[in-house]
Amino acid sequence: MLFIADICGKAGRQAAAHLTDILKEKFKADFVIANVENAAGGFGVTPEMSRKIFAYGVDVQTSGNHIWDRMAILEYIDQEPRLLRPDNYPKTPGSGVYIAEKDGVKMAVVNLMGRTYMLNIDCPFKQATKILSSVSKETNIIFVDFHAEATSEKQAFLYHLDSRVSAIVGTHTHVQTADEFVTENGTAYITDAGMTGAYESVIGMTIGPSLGRFLTGLPKRFTAASNDVKIAGAVVSIDTKTGKALSIQRYIYDFDIEKIDESKIAILGYLPKRERKVDISEDDNDN
Repeated sequence: MLFIADICGKAGRQAAAHLTDILKEKFKADFVIANVENAAGGFGVTPEMSRKIFAYGVDVQTSGNHIWDRMAILEYIDQEPRLLRPDNYPKTPGSGVYIAEKDGVKMAVVNLMGRTYMLNIDCPFKQATKILSSVSKETNIIFVDFHAEATSEKQAFLYHLDSRVSAIVGTHTHVQTADEFVTENGTAYITDAGMTGAYESVIGMTIGPSLGRFLTGLPKRFTAASNDVKIAGAVVSIDTKTGKALSIQRYIYDFDIEKIDESKIAILGYLPKRERKVDISEDDNDN
């Protein structure tokens, strides 16, 4: 299972558009998940962007606290079950669980959100137990995107679900951690998978306004940055019979929109003979 970390702004969307299939080929991935909550200029995702990200080869999209930043998503998320929002949001459109089937193998993707330094929504620990009581009857391959701020909450969440899920991949901070491992009980874990977007930035946003807010305390208008673009995430190998993780590997690769072929060769070592045609043109002006 290939996970693409938080896609942030146009730079992140372009990287995902051109490199998703490259990463699938490199890691021989059967299934792709991407967190898209920052795809629209760093704040939310539009229906148009979501549809195009699916077209890039992504099977399921997860999100987090920014999922409601674009009002158009309210209707779309009810119509598109593969776009998830944290399941511990109370009484909101959409769902945080999707069960997919590929090549005869069922797998569940679960999206939950932490509460420490974040919104005071329903308890993710209790909601996870509730979800597993039903999902585990359909499949033992369960991948969790846990969107949370505090490392302590993420680590505690691992031990709450250890042996009960295949993988827990943390998102939200946009800074990839170097702590990936598989527990003795077969659950893969990484505190944060990082960000797909511009790294000459403050977690994906242009430096000036972000720095100015800290220096002055005044509100600033944030826009997504565009320089030093990278695609990041993690790859989890899972035993389809037992549902236990065999390995987890984080990755981060450079992407240059002016040197697309060079970016692909740096990852794969060669250019694929056949490539998916990607459409990165958009009807809106979101950066």
